[in-house]
Amino acid sequence: MSALNREIVDCTLCQRLVAHCGEVARVKRRAYRDQQYWGKPVPSFGDPAARLLIVGLAPGAHGANRTGRMFTGDKSGDFLYRALYRAGFASQPESISAGDGLVLKDAWITAPAHCAPPDNKPLPEELRNCRPFLDRELDLLTSVRVVVTLGRIATDAWLGIQRDRGAIPSAAGHAFGHNVLHGELSPKLLCSYHPSQQNTSTGRLTQEMLDDVFLRVVELLRSTVVNSNFGCPTKP
Repeated sequence: MSALNREIVDCTLCQRLVAHCGEVARVKRRAYRDQQYWGKPVPSFGDPAARLLIVGLAPGAHGANRTGRMFTGDKSGDFLYRALYRAGFASQPESISAGDGLVLKDAWITAPAHCAPPDNKPLPEELRNCRPFLDRELDLLTSVRVVVTLGRIATDAWLGIQRDRGAIPSAAGHAFGHNVLHGELSPKLLCSYHPSQQNTSTGRLTQEMLDDVFLRVVELLRSTVVNSNFGCPTKP
C-alpha cells in the first residue's frame, strides 16, 4: 500500500489537474499564505487492515491539497473526522495537519480523484485516469466489509468498479441517497451525502446525520461477516 501511495503522489497523467494543484499551491489562500502547500496528488490514508472503506470525491484545494492528507485542513474534514471519532474509527475528532497525530483504526479513506479539481468537479477522463489506483486498492484491502460513499460521484465510481468486476450486472437499480444501504452487495454499500461546505452550510447534511451513518457502520460490522474475497455474507 505504501508503494501504491507513492505512485499516486508521483502521478502527472492529468495535466489540467497538475496545473491547477500547482497554481493553488503557488497563489495560496490569504489565511494560509505562510504555509507550504502540498500541491500534488494526495495519497489515501488509514488502516490497511480496515473493514470500513470510505470513498470521497477529491482533495479540497485549500484542504488536502494544502496539507497532503485526505479530508485534512478544511470544514469537510471537520465534519467527517468528528463522526469517525464518535464511532470509534479515529483517535481524535479533528484533522488539522498531516503531523497532528491522527490515527485511523479499522478505516481507510480514498477517493476516485486524488488531485484537487477546479470547482471540485473532476472530468470523466480524469476519473478514468485515476481509477486504476482505486482498483488496485481494492485488491489490497482484503478485509473490507462495508463501503461508505460520500456523494453521488463516489457512489457512481464504486458501482462502476463493481459492475466491471462482474460483481453486479449493472449500476442501475442501486439508488443514491443519504444513509441508503445496499445490503445485498458484498461488501455492503452505505451511501451518504458528501460533507462539502455547500451541503453542511445549507443544512442538507448535519453533523447528526453524518454521525448516524458511521454509527450504522458499527452495527453492520457487528452483525455481518464477509469473506476476504468479497464473497457472500454469512452469519458469524
